[in-house]
Amino acid sequence: MTGKLIAAIVGAESAVIQKLLAEAVSDWRRAGVKVCGVVEEAHGLTGRSCSSGLLRNLETGNLFAMYLDEPPAHTSCHLDELGVVGACASIVDRIATSDLVVLSKFGKVEAVGSGLFEAFELAVALNKPLLTSVAPKHHYAWQRFTPEALFIRPDRASIETWKRGVSKAFSTAVPTNMVLSN
Repeated sequence: MTGKLIAAIVGAESAVIQKLLAEAVSDWRRAGVKVCGVVEEAHGLTGRSCSSGLLRNLETGNLFAMYLDEPPAHTSCHLDELGVVGACASIVDRIATSDLVVLSKFGKVEAVGSGLFEAFELAVALNKPLLTSVAPKHHYAWQRFTPEALFIRPDRASIETWKRGVSKAFSTAVPTNMVLSN
């Protein structure tokens, strides 16, 4: 059953997926669903080869920078793993009482057991519905972590179809006549 509770959005740029996640969370929260997690937002900085930006806690609105001003000598990536770990720490205690968990992505730091990995592990262990995204280069690590997870298209209809399929796991009743925004 756990595999049906877990879905990863694939097939679009990260910014498109993050916008879909944020819009879905906004609608679900208005409908009374208790959602915890983080979504990614752009950093707005120019001249960066790395797109690492900010993670926003969905409940508190707190922002966690996940980019370094200067990348380490061995890479051009500005990703700050400690910023992602900090964002994770801000949500792990909320997972048990949530109806649904949204985590921006399973990326390179999660693939090696860091970043948001603790939140992923806890959501899976507690059988919480979990929605995320996974870039193609991390599909292997994702499927090793959760081989039963679904891959869904990057559109609201696919996201809502998945949510309806897991809504029986919610402790809060979700209205069936909820209006979706596109």
